[in-house]
Amino acid sequence: QVQLVESGGGLVQAGGSLRLSCAASASERIFSINVMGWYRQAPGKQRELVARITIGGTTNYADSVKGRFTISRDNAKNTAYLQMNSLKPDDTAVYYCNAVNIATRSQGYLEVWGQGTLVTVSS
Repeated sequence: QVQLVESGGGLVQAGGSLRLSCAASASERIFSINVMGWYRQAPGKQRELVARITIGGTTNYADSVKGRFTISRDNAKNTAYLQMNSLKPDDTAVYYCNAVNIATRSQGYLEVWGQGTLVTVSS
């Protein structure tokens, strides 16, 4: 019963910026989320990791977005962000938020996915 809600997607011109947000929520208190990440899936292509961040702040990025995208999180708000700069048409995809090892007051969750938000970068 943990949900991830993405926001911030939309249409942007090449070279522009967007910031995606992913807010985790539950009917009871969330104590911790071990890893939060962003994945994307372009039309006709495989879903791929974009970036992820651990509860301790360790980050990983796909080579294609290094230097352009920045992942961050606010543990108090159970929210992850993806700042996307210098966007390219190849960044066009549905972006999905992912959370791994979520602990609530009464139980734990192995993995949860958001519904996705569409990012379209025009040339």
